[in-house]
Amino acid sequence: HATLVSVLAYAGLRPGEALALTWDHVRERTILIDASASLGHIQDTKTKRSRTVQLHGPLREDLNLWHSHRSQTASPLVFPGKGGEPWTRTTWQNWRRRIYGPAAGAAGVTAPRPYDLRHSFVSLLIHEGRSIVDIARQAGHAPTMTLATYAHVFDEFDAGERLPAEQQIQQARDELVPVSYLPGQVSDRFDAENPVSIEWSQGGSNP
Repeated sequence: HATLVSVLAYAGLRPGEALALTWDHVRERTILIDASASLGHIQDTKTKRSRTVQLHGPLREDLNLWHSHRSQTASPLVFPGKGGEPWTRTTWQNWRRRIYGPAAGAAGVTAPRPYDLRHSFVSLLIHEGRSIVDIARQAGHAPTMTLATYAHVFDEFDAGERLPAEQQIQQARDELVPVSYLPGQVSDRFDAENPVSIEWSQGGSNP
């Protein structure tokens, strides 16, 4: 569960894209996104286009550790549901209500949406000094939408304070309690007050 949060926050995948992610699409430096899970089925992404996103070192480590715990499953999915199949709507809703909601609440986040975790990824890229075009491509947006959505983050960014995303993630994690990936435990590293961690907005969303 902690690894799913990491994928959403540090690779910028939409929830449905994360639940359709397969191990063969997790590469050395990038993640290939070409599908989305909905109602227990695999379909095209929201934009009906494939894209790649940068795979940051801390997330690569999270995925490697998760894979070591999932090595006994035959499913190609990174986050398989019952029987190795994609998550159903019920599975997603249960995870959001029973696992994610309490974890986010414990961090002081109100009205949390897993979808909003991807805003953290965009913020990481902005603070690296990436171009709007590159950020939009990795987020799966049109550049105009990216600029409109994240104008306030661009306005606050000081080009003289560029910081690699991996360093931003590690600094945030060093300030918080370490993650436990042991089976049956739920934990995470995120802080609602830390812009590197999560930027939240109101509303509802489905994978």
